[in-house]
Amino acid sequence: MENFKFFMPTQVVFGQDVVKQAGGDLALGTKALIVTGKSSARRSGALGDVLEVLPTPYVLFDEVENNPTVETVIRGGQLAQESGCDFIIAIGGGSPLDAAKVMAVLAVNDTHPLDLYKEGWKVPALPMVAIPTTAGTGSEVTQYAVLTIKEEETKKGLGGPDLFPKVAYLDPKYTESLPLDVTIDTAVDALSHLVEGYLSGRATSASDLVALQGIALWGTTISALRRGEVNQVVRTALLLASSLGGITIAQTGTTLVHALGYPLTYFHDYPHGRANGILMTEYLRYTQTVAPERVATVLELLDLASIDAFGELMDSLFSQYVGKLVLNSEQIQLYASRATLTKNIANSLGKPSLDQLTKILEDSIIG
Repeated sequence: MENFKFFMPTQVVFGQDVVKQAGGDLALGTKALIVTGKSSARRSGALGDVLEVLPTPYVLFDEVENNPTVETVIRGGQLAQESGCDFIIAIGGGSPLDAAKVMAVLAVNDTHPLDLYKEGWKVPALPMVAIPTTAGTGSEVTQYAVLTIKEEETKKGLGGPDLFPKVAYLDPKYTESLPLDVTIDTAVDALSHLVEGYLSGRATSASDLVALQGIALWGTTISALRRGEVNQVVRTALLLASSLGGITIAQTGTTLVHALGYPLTYFHDYPHGRANGILMTEYLRYTQTVAPERVATVLELLDLASIDAFGELMDSLFSQYVGKLVLNSEQIQLYASRATLTKNIANSLGKPSLDQLTKILEDSIIG
């Protein structure tokens, strides 16, 4: 019998107008810090819906950038502390949601964000409501937060059980304002979470059930994504698949795709999902050597005949960007060597060596 743990404390509320229907239940305390990006929460309509029904006072922090920095979460945490906020409502993609989680810690712990990676924190984070406006990160159902760490020249995740949002409200209409390129980038991010979770060394029978359902659901959107015709039905499937991906990696963590992808985002401003997408074909080719049955299952659920067909799918989704990322041999060696220092590699089946990581990155970029 397999021994495993499965911890998912977030209540998920999925459907049309779930924020408006929540009404007073949005309030997890007496005063909210609302955390958003500069425009997406307003453009999507999510912020308006929240303000329409939120029964408590609030303070708005709308300064979260893509790939949030240490400086940003410090400002947000200080604002929450100085304003007497006792819960957080995070609205947006992965960046606002992740940043809000760290702000929830800093609001009640007098510490520096970089020290959280080394020492953790003593006082549990403020409770949080998460409202995603993209279908990609699944951060609304994970215990992870990823920040851009300039001192280490990378993106880096931290985690803790109190970083799980208390409630996640998922309404596909909030993703309708996304441009097509962001829709595709975030969709591929969700797929990478599902696939990496299924191919993780920490995968269990329970996490597999979630991952496999998510991969199959994501597969139903392929034709629409190829055509660039993303209607409400497709957006509904993508948002649910994204959340299933988050639930998956909350149990399994991510693998070498994320470890190799982070430098592409940090140094080359490549969107996170797109970075994962260009790496996944060679990741599958590597993983096929150590877990062929699992890779075959992924391809079958996506209705793809081969790894080459998977690569063709990624190329078709990112056709306008193909060839625009160029790395020299020194950069490839540097990024691969940095990847070996991450926990993601320990999660990867077969425990890939530096040479194998270098080959995956080289073949992904050079082809």
